[in-house]
Amino acid sequence: MTTTELWCDRCGDPVTAGAAHPGCASARQLEPPRYCHRCRRRMKVQVLPVGWSAVCVEHGEIRG
Repeated sequence: MTTTELWCDRCGDPVTAGAAHPGCASARQLEPPRYCHRCRRRMKVQVLPVGWSAVCVEHGEIRG
C-alpha cells in the first residue's frame, strides 16, 4: 500500500491543501520535528547545543 498523504511533522495530523497549521509552522522555527512527515511515526529526537537530530525507524535521520 502506498500513500501520497503527508503529515505535519510537529502534531502528526494530515497536511491538506485546505487546512493550514499556523501554530505548528511558527513553533517549528524553534523546535525540531516530532513526527515523520512521510509515515506519521513518532521520531526519536535529540537536541544538542549545536542543533538537533531526529530519527524515523522507517526513513532514517534528519538534522537541523
